[in-house]
Amino acid sequence: MIRIDLDVMLARRKMSMTELSSRVGITLANLSILKNGKAKAVRFSTLDAICKALRCQPGDILVYEEGDGNDE
Repeated sequence: MIRIDLDVMLARRKMSMTELSSRVGITLANLSILKNGKAKAVRFSTLDAICKALRCQPGDILVYEEGDGNDE
């Protein structure tokens, strides 16, 4: 399963979800779905915009964990 560690990078960059939403151009609701691990897919263009806004690499926010994600 892929986990999104958006909170970690937001904290490191001292950026709010609202500011990231504005910079990336996606709604706060959709960003929240991504942050909370409820998203089923992420467009490369969205990932690119997030990485650009947070000045990070995809591997800084995407983490692979063993399991299929249905253990919740």
